[in-house]
Amino acid sequence: MMPPLSPGHSWYEATIGNRPEYPPLDGDRQADIVIVGGGFTGLSAAVHLAQAGVDVVLMEARRFGDGASGRNGGQLGTGQRAWPEELEAKLGFTRAKALFDLAEEAKAYLFDFAAVNGIEIDYMPGQMSVAHKKRYVDDYRNHVQIMGERFSYPHISFMDARETRERLGSTRYFGGIRDTGTGHIHPLKLLVGTARAAQAAGAHLFEQTRATGIEADAGKVRVKTGHGTITSRKCLIATNAYGGDLEPMTAAHLMPVGSFIAATVPLASDSPVLPGRESVDDSRFVVRYFRRLGDGRLLFGGREVYSANNPKDITSQLRRQIAEVYPALRDVEITHTWGGYVAITLPRSPFVREVKPNVIAAGGFSGHGVMLANFTGRLYAEAVAGDREKLRLLEDLEIPPFPGGRIFRHALLFLALNWYALRDRI
Repeated sequence: MMPPLSPGHSWYEATIGNRPEYPPLDGDRQADIVIVGGGFTGLSAAVHLAQAGVDVVLMEARRFGDGASGRNGGQLGTGQRAWPEELEAKLGFTRAKALFDLAEEAKAYLFDFAAVNGIEIDYMPGQMSVAHKKRYVDDYRNHVQIMGERFSYPHISFMDARETRERLGSTRYFGGIRDTGTGHIHPLKLLVGTARAAQAAGAHLFEQTRATGIEADAGKVRVKTGHGTITSRKCLIATNAYGGDLEPMTAAHLMPVGSFIAATVPLASDSPVLPGRESVDDSRFVVRYFRRLGDGRLLFGGREVYSANNPKDITSQLRRQIAEVYPALRDVEITHTWGGYVAITLPRSPFVREVKPNVIAAGGFSGHGVMLANFTGRLYAEAVAGDREKLRLLEDLEIPPFPGGRIFRHALLFLALNWYALRDRI
C-alpha cells in the first residue's frame, strides 16, 4: 500500500520560495536509462548520468520534495544507521570499516556537490546523540573510544550528564556523544538545487507522472505510465517509501514509516535550548530528533506511525513530546507541523538490489537518507559507467524481507514496532 500524500505545509516549503515546476510526461518515449522517483537518490543519479552523456528520463509521481527527501529532519549523521561496532559484530571489521568509510565519503560528497552547484543548504555544524535511559550511558562512552581507536574518527566526544544538560538545555537525558564532524541542513533546498543541476546537465525531468508497471525482458526495460511507456536499457527504482506494489521484491524489503515534525516560533536569543545550535537524536527506538534553526526556532520530530494512515492532530501530540524534553516550552507557539514517510528495512541497512534484469532498486536508508541516498545515486551512475565496486558494498548487504508476505507484513510490523515503542517507556 502506498502512503497518502504527506500532511501539513512544512517550514521548508515556507522558506524555499517558489519551487520550480516540471511538466508531466505524456506519450511514449525512448531513453538510455529511466529513473522512477524524484527524491535524493533519483535526482542525484540523474545529475551524474546526464553529465556522463547518458540520455536519462526521470519521472516523479508527485512533485520533487513531496516525499521524505524534502520533508525530513535535515540531520546528516555519521556512518551507517547502525554503529560501526554493531556492523563489525555482524560483518567483520573489514566490511564494517568499508561501510563507515563509504558513509564518510558520502558526507564529503554532499558538501562538495552543494558547493560546486551553488546550492545554499543552510549547513549548521554539530550533532549530539543522547541516552534517554541511564543504563545506556556506558554504551555511548564505549562508542566514543571505539570510533577513535578502531575507525579513526576524531570528531566525537563523550558528554556526561552535566555537559548534556548544558548543551541541550534539558534535564531529560543522562549523557551522550557530541559529533563535531557532521551537522544539519535544509533538505528541500538541497533537493531543489539537485533537480536544477540535473536539468542543466541535460536530464529530462517529469513531475506528476506515476509509474504503473515495470517490465524487463530481451535486454529492454519498459516503464508504463497512465499516458504512455518509456523504453530504456536500464532502470533505477528510487521511490523508497512511496513505491507501493510497483515492484514486488522492493515492496517486500521496504516498509514505509511515518515521522512527523513541528517547528516553533523563534525562541529568545538567550534561550537555554540548544545554545550551540547542534542537532540531536535520542536513544529511543521510536527516535526523537530536534534542532535549532538559524532563526532560532526549534524543529522537533517524532510521533512515528507504522501504517499507511496519517495520524490525527499531529500538533498536540508533538507538543506533548516537546514538553517532555523542554517543559518550559509546553505552551510555545507552533507555526508549522508536517509529516512524511521514510522506508526502513529489517536490519536498518540500505536495500540495493537488481530486482529484475537491468532494473536496480535502492532505498531503505532508515533515517540516514539525507547523506546516503544522495551518494547512492552517484554510485548508481558510477556502476552504469562500469565501476560497481562501491555500489557492491551496499548490494552485498543481507537484507531479509519483512515477514508475513503482502497480506500480513504491515500488521506484524505494527505489532513489533509498537512493542519496541512500549520498551522505550519502560
